[in-house]
Amino acid sequence: MIKNDVHIITDQEKLNLLVEFGKQVASETNLDNLLLLTAKQITKIIGAKRCMIFIRDEQRGELWSKIARGKGLRYTEIHLPIKGNSIAAYCARTGETINLPDVYADGRFSKELDLITGFKTNSLLAVPLTNKEGKAVGVFQLNNKTDNTPFDKRDEGLLKLMSNLASGNIEIAQLYEEVKLSNLETIYRLAITAEYRDQQDTKVHLLNISHICEEVSKSLGLSAKDVENIRDASLLHDIGKVAIPDHILLKPGKLTPDEYSTMKTHTTYGGRILKGAKSKILETAYRMSLYHHERFDGSGYPFGLKGEDIPLEARIVSVADVFDALCMSRVYKKAWAVETAYDYMLEQAGTEFDPQIIEAFKKAYPNIAKLYSGVETAVKNAA
Repeated sequence: MIKNDVHIITDQEKLNLLVEFGKQVASETNLDNLLLLTAKQITKIIGAKRCMIFIRDEQRGELWSKIARGKGLRYTEIHLPIKGNSIAAYCARTGETINLPDVYADGRFSKELDLITGFKTNSLLAVPLTNKEGKAVGVFQLNNKTDNTPFDKRDEGLLKLMSNLASGNIEIAQLYEEVKLSNLETIYRLAITAEYRDQQDTKVHLLNISHICEEVSKSLGLSAKDVENIRDASLLHDIGKVAIPDHILLKPGKLTPDEYSTMKTHTTYGGRILKGAKSKILETAYRMSLYHHERFDGSGYPFGLKGEDIPLEARIVSVADVFDALCMSRVYKKAWAVETAYDYMLEQAGTEFDPQIIEAFKKAYPNIAKLYSGVETAVKNAA
């Protein structure tokens, strides 16, 4: 139905959307994706111009909103003190539904957000997001209906229903997020254990590798989940170096044949450390660690694998690892100029590296090169 050039969805359409909404939120465990999905469906079903989903953070004593749809607020992050005077904070503290047909007539409404975004709020509807114990863990807040009428009782009922449908899944997504962050922190600290013995600036090296892997994976057209998995797993590609003696690992000069043979065992040690892991990230890290020194032409180690027999993840991280190693100073070498390193990578397509990965690297290079702007300046000055 069309009213004043605005499409007003029918009750049957709302029911269909609610059924679909329930299915979608039940299957989404990524918190950001879930909040975006929820905000999008709320604005569509109720017919609002802007939706903000505030999540309660007890530790910091605040409400935060990562997802804010509408003019001036897309993907903006907002933080409000729970003990503050905002309408969202009041809603979270009291558990009351707040429906204001004229927000500027209510002393709790802050004009600051409207001034910052250029969005003029007329009417507002806020309902608490409560868990199964009845505690408010967040707030759904809508601003302005698309047909410019005030929010009514039916809107309140719909928003409360959607709050009930989403609340449990948002809590589950938060738990997933917490576990994921905990796992990533553990992985990062394990990676530092290995890399700290080999790098002067371990943190920079690890972040560079993960960033390059992410950019190359995106350029290959991999799914968002695969990109994330490869990015995070890449932190452990050299975990096997914990088993290499310092007199070899930190030697400032060229290694002897025997020392080089020992150095190469960091791949098999890494494989042993990670073999049998059940998590997706550690399974990927296992393949990266064991195979990242294989070469596309079959002349690498430890098994001399060739072409696509080398796992994709290992082919990606090998490009990231070599490029970063060339661009950074080590105890046994000076940093190369970034453009020189880039030219080398392209020359090695089909020999050391998979040509498909190098093509993706070329596409991603403008973003990758930004990592080394300071290094390039230092190399030029040193020359």
